[in-house]
Amino acid sequence: MNIESQVLIAMLELSNAGSFPQKVLYCHARIPEAAGRKLLERMQRECLVKLREDFVEIDNPRRLELAVRAWKIGGNVERISRLLHWKEFEAMAALALECNGYSVQRNLRFKHGGRKWEIDVVGTRKPLVVCIDCKHWQHRLYMGTIQKIVTEQIERVRALINTLPNPIVRTVSESVDSYRFLPVIISLVVNESKFDQCVPIVPILQLQDFLTNLPTNRDSLLCLISSDRKIRKYHQQRMFE
Repeated sequence: MNIESQVLIAMLELSNAGSFPQKVLYCHARIPEAAGRKLLERMQRECLVKLREDFVEIDNPRRLELAVRAWKIGGNVERISRLLHWKEFEAMAALALECNGYSVQRNLRFKHGGRKWEIDVVGTRKPLVVCIDCKHWQHRLYMGTIQKIVTEQIERVRALINTLPNPIVRTVSESVDSYRFLPVIISLVVNESKFDQCVPIVPILQLQDFLTNLPTNRDSLLCLISSDRKIRKYHQQRMFE
């Protein structure tokens, strides 16, 4: 493991507790102080960290950027993922939706069919309702597992639609017939397939691009329509490229 990867992983380990002294980082990463200081100064110029006196500060969105960078330069994805919490994905997904004009609810819990359900993040910008499941996978997944995860998210969204109108769902008005519900999976990194059953599997750092292009690309995605309470597809085309 190279010096940068050592520093990135050490920062992920230390930043869970908030800010930390630079000297603790150098000791934790087992690197010379001069080399560590040079890396930190570069990361500060790139707006990945803040250096205040002798301390390093890293906010949650930057932690995710550091994790992706560590993975790209050869860090072990299982170790990196263990250093993250799914709440970090959830918070960043909610922020991205809000910045794109969506009304957001987190941890939406509801009952349907004798079961309790939960959707991590629901963002509404009429006519779209984006229903996000945040996964921070700690290992490479087989296609069958991905299909199971996607199918479960489709079931959650379908159950949500069948409860409407529901006062618990504050982001959707009583005139539910005009909404289009899109299941989405968010993760740190994505395997070969970025779609399954026409449901997008989006790397967290590409969520902004996904939301920007969503109004023009939504016809390619699985869309659950509230007016007839059943699954429809605008296009049967699968997109795996």
